[in-house]
Amino acid sequence: MASLANPKKMAQSLSSQTPRRLKREALDFGVLNGHLGYFLHRLQIELFKDFIGSLSAFDLRPAQYSVLVLIGTNPGRSQMQIGDALNIERARLTKMLNELETREWVQRLPAVNDGRSHALFLTVEGKKSLDLIKTLASNHETHVARLIGQKRRRQLMELLKDFG
Repeated sequence: MASLANPKKMAQSLSSQTPRRLKREALDFGVLNGHLGYFLHRLQIELFKDFIGSLSAFDLRPAQYSVLVLIGTNPGRSQMQIGDALNIERARLTKMLNELETREWVQRLPAVNDGRSHALFLTVEGKKSLDLIKTLASNHETHVARLIGQKRRRQLMELLKDFG
């Protein structure tokens, strides 16, 4: 084995000893190559990783971002309306809103027409934060357009809008 005193020799020695089985071979994905859902999921994973990295200063997940945007754009709407629009189950949305309230970005007030439900609003701090977050999200979208191409991005948006 190469001496620890000589890192270059050690690296050469280790690389010459690397078993061939550790080298990656291409896998056959079989019928997955014909499944749209498989490729949409792979794309979603990559987009979410980049999105989360882009917004790491705010420690914000994509679903939280969507909730903030909808509340900011539709102040006073009920939890149920926001949850239905984003297809988020009630318990998960409640937990998310609790987190956003703890951060002092969202406030729940009794709804005017229905005392059993809550109207959702962004706080002043929530509005300020969302403005900064939107800038970072826009930068993420620019990065995505560079990765997949602006034309492909537009095509994907047009195709997928019908389902959102």
